[in-house]
Amino acid sequence: MSQSPIIAAIKMLCEEKRLPLELVVETVESALAAAFRKDFGQLNQNVKVTLDMETGNFDVFDIKTVAEDRDLEKEAEEFIKLSEEKTKLLAEGKIIPPDMEERKRFNPKNEIMISEARMNNASLNIGDTVKTHLTVPDAFGRMAAQTAKQVVIQKLREAERQTVFTEFKSREGELILGTVQRKEGRVYLVDLGTAIAILPPEGQLAGENYVTGGRLKFYLEAVVMGPKGAEIRLSRTHENLVKALFAFEIPEIASGGIEVMSVARDPGSRSKVAVRAIGENIDPIGSCVGQKGTRVQTIISELGGEKIDIIQYSDKPEEFISHALSPAKVREIKVDPNSKSAVVTVGEDQLSLAIGKSGQNVRLAARLVGWKINILGERTGVPATVPSPASIKEEEPMQKEPESAPKSRAKKGKSKKE
Repeated sequence: MSQSPIIAAIKMLCEEKRLPLELVVETVESALAAAFRKDFGQLNQNVKVTLDMETGNFDVFDIKTVAEDRDLEKEAEEFIKLSEEKTKLLAEGKIIPPDMEERKRFNPKNEIMISEARMNNASLNIGDTVKTHLTVPDAFGRMAAQTAKQVVIQKLREAERQTVFTEFKSREGELILGTVQRKEGRVYLVDLGTAIAILPPEGQLAGENYVTGGRLKFYLEAVVMGPKGAEIRLSRTHENLVKALFAFEIPEIASGGIEVMSVARDPGSRSKVAVRAIGENIDPIGSCVGQKGTRVQTIISELGGEKIDIIQYSDKPEEFISHALSPAKVREIKVDPNSKSAVVTVGEDQLSLAIGKSGQNVRLAARLVGWKINILGERTGVPATVPSPASIKEEEPMQKEPESAPKSRAKKGKSKKE
């Protein structure tokens, strides 16, 4: 037996749009019901259509729920009187009492009184459903067909949006592969295969070139439902991108043998990753680096050459801070667990290495450990303070002030000579 063309079209649509068969069938039934109402519908008909999935034929019904008998004229008078009383109370600024709440009125479109229903079937009771078969007198007209088409397009578009939202909402926080499609303003559109995502400016690595057609790994930061459907936001700067890349490239992390404890990142420049072994006889740093550095080099290449320091995690703050300040060698560490602060003493030859360029090394170490770190030179005892991680962003703009001071002094000195 050959398949009905309409059933074949429905199944093809389900495969193309990745929509459930039941949802598409329901949409087609709603469209046929709208077309029937447009051409042949009568007042107070609750039209429902049932589609036969084997033959492609459909049946039309008027469906109503059996309700108690009511005096419609008396009910209308009571409704008008109640509305007037409520309006009066509101005008006087009074609260409407609960006993004046509007009573549910009889709806002739969805309901049928029990006395009328029992004329055809005496066994019916209140709450039962009555289905009356309706005949289609003729083929649907052009306007009815257009109405059905609009219903199908609208409902399928809504269903497709919801499907995309549900699929990617469950994947928030995951690593995802995408193809750069094009640029619109400062935002890049990324093709994920079944949906289009956006890469906003704050998610773009400085100096990274996003070429049309280029395939990259992104961090799925957030999925929100907007007026135009699901908005999928990606990031290449998120700290969890580094964590996700480690889990993707290093089997020991994916299997649970090694755990990434924390990540501190200066996007596009440098990252520090703290790892520890869960199982026995596992070298966490060696496993992450790989033979001849192949594993970590793959991650560095994926991040556009961003430097990565792999740090051995420790439950002891002194050891963890000492590892976090690597490659600098620490002489002494004094910790205050109450304030989560530490004073670190290093040799004079290690001072600049511990601080790093523009304070990057000690800043990332503080964020990695979650402590405030003060660095002292062994001889001078001059502190180089890094604030707690919560206030780092507030402190960073102040680093630019010393740079402008020499310039202004140089201009003054020049004017004196002149």
